[in-house]
Amino acid sequence: MEARRIKRELIHKGVVIDYYVDTMELEDGRTTPYDYIHHNGATAIVPVTKDGKIILVRQWRNALDRYTWEIPAGKREGDEDYAVCAARELEEETGYRAETIEHLFTMVPTIAYLDEVIDIYVARGLAFVGQELDEDEEITVRAFAVDEITEMIFSGKIQDGKTAAGVLAYKEKYLRILSE
Repeated sequence: MEARRIKRELIHKGVVIDYYVDTMELEDGRTTPYDYIHHNGATAIVPVTKDGKIILVRQWRNALDRYTWEIPAGKREGDEDYAVCAARELEEETGYRAETIEHLFTMVPTIAYLDEVIDIYVARGLAFVGQELDEDEEITVRAFAVDEITEMIFSGKIQDGKTAAGVLAYKEKYLRILSE
């Protein structure tokens, strides 16, 4: 027998997440509560300029009470296709439209209690078309060398998981081949 959910109780319906408490029956028959957070999914995108730099966005993150540098990202609207969401977020946050968008990998950032899935993409052939920020967004856009971002990750200046994973995966998949 595997563990099974006996009950799921909605505690709070939020703007971005819904918080539940699940009652689980374990393999040995005991029951225990588990926190569960539902998120509709998100995308992130590694925008690569013609000269090989990566565009990051600087924005306020309430949970950390500070500004952070990140790859562009955002939540899906309803059942929006992940690639469409990535292209939309790239354009809204940075003002760039991509000629090509390629899926890099899929991650689940916190598997212990959160079902969020983030598909991460690489964008190339960027053309500036103008930023279209949401009314609650204040974003600065800047291109960084890949090695500069890598140093920011390992020094702790960038702590965002999707950014670290996306940039390091991009570097491993695309730049390792060039250095061999």
